[in-house]
Amino acid sequence: MDWLTESLVTVVVVAGGAAAGIVTYLAASLIARLARHSAWGATMRPVWKRCAGGLRLVLPLIGVYLSLPFALEDTNLLRAQNILTVALIGLSAYLLIRALYGIEDLITARLDLGHEDNLDARRLQTQLRVMRAVLASFIAFTTVIVILLFIPGFRQIGAGLLASAGIAGLVIGFAAQRALGNLLAGFQIAFTQPIRLDDVVVVEGEWGRIEEISLTYVVVRIWDERRLILPISYFLEKPFTNWTRETSAILGTVFLYTDYRAPIDELRAELDRILEKSEHWDGRVKGLVVTDSKEHTLELRALVSAKDGGSAWDLRCEVREKLVRFLAQNYPETLPRIRAQLDGEHKAA
Repeated sequence: MDWLTESLVTVVVVAGGAAAGIVTYLAASLIARLARHSAWGATMRPVWKRCAGGLRLVLPLIGVYLSLPFALEDTNLLRAQNILTVALIGLSAYLLIRALYGIEDLITARLDLGHEDNLDARRLQTQLRVMRAVLASFIAFTTVIVILLFIPGFRQIGAGLLASAGIAGLVIGFAAQRALGNLLAGFQIAFTQPIRLDDVVVVEGEWGRIEEISLTYVVVRIWDERRLILPISYFLEKPFTNWTRETSAILGTVFLYTDYRAPIDELRAELDRILEKSEHWDGRVKGLVVTDSKEHTLELRALVSAKDGGSAWDLRCEVREKLVRFLAQNYPETLPRIRAQLDGEHKAA
């Protein structure tokens, strides 16, 4: 058999293997499309969407790999198989990581994150995200070592990485104590959960929500759309306020400063009217008391409740605005004032 014929046979066999892989992918895609209306198909759809792109590459490569013994002689077979093996290992790792994302999407889709009291759902979502990041990092690191072991010129490097993992761990531990501290803090937060995704927090004097939790840092979305980036160890080492640690419902306070002649009972009645008409009040707590008497003013505190932090903020602003308006329109003489006595008046007296 001459060189041209051998080359033609090789191309035909390899193309046949690739075509078989493509046909397998198309068949799997057709099955997924037909099964999407079934309960099982709808459930597994997030995983398929994540993995479809990787399967589009992996299946034809597997077909080519399996066809090589029929197309090449022993001289070139080993070299081609090594190249394809490295490619398949890399693509399989990519496919496995995509499957992790798909499993996360699958479980997250079954969580009721839109419910007002969604603490359990957000707890599981936080654990899923951290564990997915850990497993993806482990898969990527392991894949690099395995690929190095398959490449003849780099086998010694791969074996060295594998054998010296303990020593490397000690060296890295001394060289990157802070980074490793953040990594361990990520594990601790994933399971003890002082914070969860979408928790309302006050940190560094800023009010916001936990938008992202990675293995090394946390992103807080501040109320004005800025992002506050903090090392994850911050939430284990420094105090902060979590408004939704146990429940999303929260109490809010409004402080007013008035003259001593302020009509307290009328203000209490006005607060009741404001809350009854407000869409932000959850009906649990209301009250108005005098909490302090200063040199020139009384300090009044209105205590109200709301279903979550955002509603509490809106309710506090609403109550403050309407109580001040009520005093200004009906009892302007009770607004804070500074009393002074002129010297002429004192002498005349």
